Amino acid sequence: MLWINGLKIPRVPTTVGGAGSLVKIPANAVDDLFVHRHQTDQLLVVKGSCVLVVLYNRQYQYVPLSANVPQVVTIPPKILYGAINPNNEDCLLVNAVLRHGEPQEKDYQPVRKPFEYQIGEAKLSLQNLETKASMLALYS
Repeated sequence: MLWINGLKIPRVPTTVGGAGSLVKIPANAVDDLFVHRHQTDQLLVVKGSCVLVVLYNRQYQYVPLSANVPQVVTIPPKILYGAINPNNEDCLLVNAVLRHGEPQEKDYQPVRKPFEYQIGEAKLSLQNLETKASMLALYS
């Protein structure tokens, strides 16, 4: 189950099969949006950090992800998303893909952003996550 700012996005069970990949988000990258019609992506950052950008109800939601705070984020089919890496080092993440049908060529072509990302808001979300991780480490 994916929660974004109080919004619940349910998991979709796989019916065809799955695959996985290691994805590099280059340093200082700002990705376009993508949408998969027949697959669920399950993302886990294993090195570095980035911000997942999800377009939901015509608003961007900024979801900070860091190897210092391991968490799996599930992106169901038909959800537009991209990524921002505001850091000076690459981010590596594992994408465990659940397929719900045959992949479509359109699923891997960028979708034009309806409006620009708020880079400052994305960076702030990541800073807040890293601050929380540091505070938790102090008290562990």
